[in-house]
Formats: sequence, structure tokens, C-alpha cells
Amino acid sequence: MQFLVIQRVLGLLLIIFSISFLPPYFIGLHYQDGATEPFIQAFFITQLCGFLLFLPVRNHKKELRLRDGFMVVVLVWAVLGIVGGLPIYLSGIYDISITDAIFESMSGLTTTGATVIAGIDSLPHSILFYRQELQWLGGMGIIVLAVAVLPMLGIGGMQLFRAETPGPVKDNKLTPRITETAKSLWYIYMGLTVSCGLAYWVAGMSIFDAVSHAFSTIAIGGFSTHDASIGYFDSTAIELVAVVFMLLSGANFAIHFVALRNKSLKPYLRDAEFRAYIWVLLVVSIVTIGYLQLTKTFESTTESIIEGLFQVVSIGTTTGFTTVEYYTWPGFLPVLLLYVSFIGGCSGSTGGGIKVIRILLLVKQGARELKKLIHPNAQFAVKIGRKPLPEKVLEAVWGFFAAYLAISALMILLLMASGLDQETAFSAVAACFNNLGPGLGDVGQNYASINDFAKWVLIFAMLLGRLEIFTLLVLFTPGFWRK
Repeated sequence: MQFLVIQRVLGLLLIIFSISFLPPYFIGLHYQDGATEPFIQAFFITQLCGFLLFLPVRNHKKELRLRDGFMVVVLVWAVLGIVGGLPIYLSGIYDISITDAIFESMSGLTTTGATVIAGIDSLPHSILFYRQELQWLGGMGIIVLAVAVLPMLGIGGMQLFRAETPGPVKDNKLTPRITETAKSLWYIYMGLTVSCGLAYWVAGMSIFDAVSHAFSTIAIGGFSTHDASIGYFDSTAIELVAVVFMLLSGANFAIHFVALRNKSLKPYLRDAEFRAYIWVLLVVSIVTIGYLQLTKTFESTTESIIEGLFQVVSIGTTTGFTTVEYYTWPGFLPVLLLYVSFIGGCSGSTGGGIKVIRILLLVKQGARELKKLIHPNAQFAVKIGRKPLPEKVLEAVWGFFAAYLAISALMILLLMASGLDQETAFSAVAACFNNLGPGLGDVGQNYASINDFAKWVLIFAMLLGRLEIFTLLVLFTPGFWRK
């Protein structure tokens, strides 16, 4: 393990991250909200820490190895999650505790969208903008950004890129150079953000709200500048804009890249994961809308269609925006929506959850086992599209699924042991592990009422979900530390 090289990279990324405190500072000056000082304090503290780490090892420019990459990614997300809570804690809003400040920061960076703040509408503009900005930075990944903009991290950048990129297949590059691949992803991310912001503005949002919600929509984050989330605007046009951009952001960004390069929609139609993604959301939307109509939850069919579609896409893509209190919907609907979040978005997207590709592979693997029962001596390949997948990929998917279930069960038990009821514990773990945000029971509106121990468990769940479990768990294995 090259600890000095790791220290150098961590110092650099802290210095870069400190710049994120400046836009909220200027927003606060513009609106004269009186909450700018914490951002300047956090900027200098983070700059100082970054330089203290970087300067003593500035000449250690060795190539990062695979294990170094895992260590850097985990350290960066953990440290930035803590440092990101600085301005929130220093602001003293609602006498916020250190635990709550870190929870809010980690929730933003991991694009979970779970909040401990009740009374969002009365927050200063600088804090509101900062929460949205955290999600936007976390959406595509601070590591991917660093690989894209820092030539000094280009050496060994593939190790960082592979450690952070979501999905079971890590070696696909859009361009021959990993730096160019990272840049391409960020160009698409920026393009979607600008387009979404303009669409929100045209649909009726103020410029501040449009930019803020574009950040969290494209990041599949779910933070809002209002307690009522998207429901605050009471606008069908805004809800439909959100649906479109949540769908786009939940798809694999590599497909967007290929479609733009070829100026064709065929890449979407040919991609098995994207087709499965659309089918799942379509079927669940039909079931949800039908049940809402059957139970007369809303006065009109149009309202059932709009609200049902919006909540299915929002929860299914793990965005977490709300327009109504969906957790009070009749029958099985709240649990159905929560289950859909387990599937989540596509690999290579900003969405959370297990990922559509893994679910698709599990289904195909199950179908293969059934065929083997009928034809024991036959050989069946599991294919995505027309391409057979290596057995090692299938083994990795099963390993991921087993770890996911085991860790989920353990965390649910820990939350129940801390005093939470079964519904709250299950939904809180599901919402945080899947980087979704809103849950059921006591965490339907926010997480302010749960105890600090439960919050730390959920912070760990957010980090596990964002780093796809094994990136973090590998650090706890003895083999990782052997020379």
C-alpha cells in the first residue's frame, strides 16, 4: 500500500472540494441571508487540511495501484462526507448536532436525499443551494470529476474510475483514454443539468429553484428547497419535466454518449438493460395508477395518472422527490414503490439501488437453472443482448446480492435494537442503502426524530450503497492488507 501517494491524492481532492463552499457563499451575499460566514470558515479549514496533507508528500507521484484506488475512493467519500457537514454545523441552524450535520452532508454527497431538517422553507438561500450542490457533485462522483479535470490524477486514474463507477462491468471505456472518458461523462452530465434547469424555468420555477432542482434531479438526489418537495409548485408541467429528466438520469450515461455520437436513438432500443429499465417502470406505473383509480385516492383520472407516474419514476429511479405523501397511499402501494427502489437505476447512471443490470442477470441466471433441471447435460450461456457473459460476472452479481441481503438484515436488526419499529427500520435501511431518501413510518417526512445511533448506521448504509458494497467491504478483509 502506497500510503504517501494516497495521502497526496486525498490532500489534492480536499483542496478541490473546498472550492464547493464558495458558490453558496456568493449566493448568500446576493440574497443577504446572513449565513455566509460558515462557508468562508469551512473553506479555509478544508484548504488548510488539504495543504497539510499534500505539501509534505507533493513529490510522491507514483502510479496508483488497484488497492490504492480502493483506499482513495473510500477515504475521499468518508472524509468529504464529514468535511461537507462543516458549514451546516457551523451555521448553527436549528441547533444542529455534529451527527445531524454529517448525516445531511453524507445524504447529499451520496445522492440519498434523506434529511434531518424540518423547516426547509425557512433555511437561508446559501444553505439551500449548498445542499443541492452537494448532490450534484456526488451524482457523477467527485473522483470522476477529479480524473476529468486533473492531469496529475490521470496516472492511475483507471484504478479510481473502476473503484467508483457503478455496475458489475467496470472495464468499458467510451474513449481510449480514461481521462477523456471521464470528461465525456461530465459533458453529458453538464448538458443534462443545463437542459433540466432551463426546462424547469420555462415550466414556472424561479431561476434559483430551477437551478437547485436541476442539480438534484440530474444527480437523482431528491433534496429540494421546500418541505413539500416538487409538490410545493403544484404544477403538472414541472412534474412532467421532472419525470423526463429523472428517466434520463436513471439510464446509463454511456448510452447517452453513444446516442449523441451516432445521432440516433437506436442505442437505447438495442440496450437490454435500458429496455428492462423502461419495462419495469411502465408496468409498476400501470399497476399504481390502476390501484389509485380503483380506490378513488384522487378525484380525477388525470390526477391519478400524473401523481402515480411521478411517484413511480421518482422512487423507482431512487430520486426521492415527492408531490404527495405517497407513504399514506392505500393498500400495498407504499411497499411496492419501496420494492421498486431496490432495482434502482441502470449501471453507469446516477441512480442507486441494486441496479437493473444485476436484477436482469439474476433473472436470466434463474431461468438458466430451470433449463438445467430439464436438460442436465446441456450448456446454456447467459446473454445480455447477443453477447454471452463470463461466469465471473455472474458470480460477482450473486456475491453482491448475497452481501446486500445479509448487510440489509443486519442493519435492520441494529435499528430495531435501537428502538425503531419494524416498518421504520426496514424502510430507513432500504431508503438509505438504495440512496433513495424518503421511507415509511417515522422516516416518511424526515429523519429528525430517530436516535443518533440509528443515524450513524444509516450514514454507513448510504456510503455502502454509493460505493456498491464491495468497494468499502474489501478494506475489511485481511487479504487487502497483505503485501
